Amino acid sequence: MKISRHHIILVIALAAVAVLPERAAAQFRWAATASVTYNDLKFKQDLVPVSQAVGYGAGVTAEMMFPGIGFGIDFGLLYSQKGATVDLGSKTIWAEDYGNERVYMHYLHIPLHLRFKWTRMNGLEEKIAPFVYGGPDFTIRIANGRCDAFDYAGGDLGLSVGGGVELWRNYQVSFGYTWGMSYVLRTKLLDNFSARNREWFVRLSYYFK
Repeated sequence: MKISRHHIILVIALAAVAVLPERAAAQFRWAATASVTYNDLKFKQDLVPVSQAVGYGAGVTAEMMFPGIGFGIDFGLLYSQKGATVDLGSKTIWAEDYGNERVYMHYLHIPLHLRFKWTRMNGLEEKIAPFVYGGPDFTIRIANGRCDAFDYAGGDLGLSVGGGVELWRNYQVSFGYTWGMSYVLRTKLLDNFSARNREWFVRLSYYFK
């Protein structure tokens, strides 16, 4: 599945148009966000060993909640680094030029999620409010590492689910998992040997009132 930048921009624009008329009735706020990820590359075939790697991200996110019902959306614009360690040297076809390679990509990351937050807890929600969320994540590759054994896709489409807790109305700590739905890289020497991103993540956000 190939995702072009034009397709990603079109989907985001349509989603923004769909929610803008509701903004007047919704509670809108934005946050500074930082994240840590534990990423894997899930190859289509089990050909070489792959080790998971730690990545990171940072940027801005926004939340639009509809009063009284607990439902809303969140979206953002973040930088993220993802990747894994791939032991290309374990196969003869790559052993002469490559070894245990750290493969990583740099992305512009655009999440767009539906969320539900428990907001009717007799005032307790002002101190602590749990929430869950899910939806698509769009990424646009802006750079990658120097491992020339692969061709890198221009972007990625993922599906995320997660949950977390809001503390004192300003802080949100969340965790979740993302399934990559499209291939992010392919080998140059073998046909149809491709990989998708899989990642666990933890995010910390500070919301400005």
